[in-house]
Amino acid sequence: MESNSRQPLSTTYFGPVQWYQRLCQPEQVWIERWESFQKQTLRNRCLIASANGVQALTVPVEHSAGNCLVKDVRISDHGNWRHLHWNALRSAYGKSPFFDYYEDDLHPFFENIHPNRWAYLFDFNEAIREKMCELIDIHPVVSYTTTFVQGGLTDAEALPVGEMTASFKPYYQVWQEKHGFLPNLSILDLLFNMGPESIFYL
Repeated sequence: MESNSRQPLSTTYFGPVQWYQRLCQPEQVWIERWESFQKQTLRNRCLIASANGVQALTVPVEHSAGNCLVKDVRISDHGNWRHLHWNALRSAYGKSPFFDYYEDDLHPFFENIHPNRWAYLFDFNEAIREKMCELIDIHPVVSYTTTFVQGGLTDAEALPVGEMTASFKPYYQVWQEKHGFLPNLSILDLLFNMGPESIFYL
């Protein structure tokens, strides 16, 4: 990490558009593994556009996560959160132009058949990132920090839920007539609404 001066990105659960824009930079991208886990952030929460406005989807984690490094945080599979998240996505984006096109690629992340396939949040998020990069057709050079980088994460990469810091060029959103354009939602919003054109927005 010492050889690269760029600030690392935090791990994300279907992270915001801004996060994926950073992945499209030509420089090597570093993802932080050694920070302390922070609740109520993009590390285990994403924002989508629903009929009622912005909706947060949160991956539950084990109670000890508050004292854990992010790489050691375990996903809690109590309850039915995977099913609830998938139903929320289907309800929000079922009528979007490309939900059906990507449904089979994304549904495995929400299946309860093998809940221990990704026991750790970091591994789960990385599997998601790799799939999203594949679907969007971007090929970032990603490495992981080997020690915590003090001050490495900025508010732009670790936004508390609901906070936006950048201006975004509007793209088509299925609920736009009802809510207006909602910026910097989960990358899923861009993918379901723009499909193969997503790469040109990023």
